[in-house]
Amino acid sequence: MTPTSATLAAQRARCLTIASECTGFGLRKAARALGRIYDEAMAPAGIRGTQFNLLVALSLAGEAPVMKVADELGLDRTTLTRNLGPLERDGLVESVPGADRRVRWLRLTARGHETVATALPLWERTQRRVVTALGKERWRELMDGLRTAASLPDRW
Repeated sequence: MTPTSATLAAQRARCLTIASECTGFGLRKAARALGRIYDEAMAPAGIRGTQFNLLVALSLAGEAPVMKVADELGLDRTTLTRNLGPLERDGLVESVPGADRRVRWLRLTARGHETVATALPLWERTQRRVVTALGKERWRELMDGLRTAASLPDRW
């Protein structure tokens, strides 16, 4: 059965509302835009913005089990494992078995630490530009909102 023009018009109106008001839609769109900015900034260090975040998390942790790193980054274990592949291949991260052989521990290599050192000033410059573009007050509100959103329960 072909939808009527009235049904299609009503559906379009609802979709326009979603496009302008949906939190998930807006957040993903903003994340892609900011992701492109940070990816470009990290390119001279040979990494992407998401890889920089993972390297920073490992730099802070020193050495940590895969699941702890995944939880810290808000990733499932499978996604983290997939993201680790290029970093391990490029010699930036290594995984070692723990006392319990079922648990893998992650840590930065010397090359990983060097990459973080190279990337930090790139991030700092880009972060200043993003904060300036948004305005400091709006940026603070955004960060507060993101922390609140990140603490929402996984299931309703």
